[in-house]
Amino acid sequence: MGKFRKKPVVIDAIQLPPASSPDGYGATIGALFDFMAGSEWEASNDGVRITTLEGVMLAQPGDWIIKGVAGEFYPCKPDIFAATYDELPA
Repeated sequence: MGKFRKKPVVIDAIQLPPASSPDGYGATIGALFDFMAGSEWEASNDGVRITTLEGVMLAQPGDWIIKGVAGEFYPCKPDIFAATYDELPA
């Protein structure tokens, strides 16, 4: 068994608004259409259902949706995202 370090990879991601957001997903839906163009997903009352390489996964309010290195999409909890990624300057 060896030790390994994750390669530095730049990703694109979008965060779903929290459940308490007065606009709900309204302001985010347009951005999701642009961000996730060509992928299978649907908005639902409990979040966004995303077809991933591992099956359908639910991104809940506050979660991040990440575009992986192969163009795949998957959800990530905010605490894991914060521990794994740093925001880059625009």
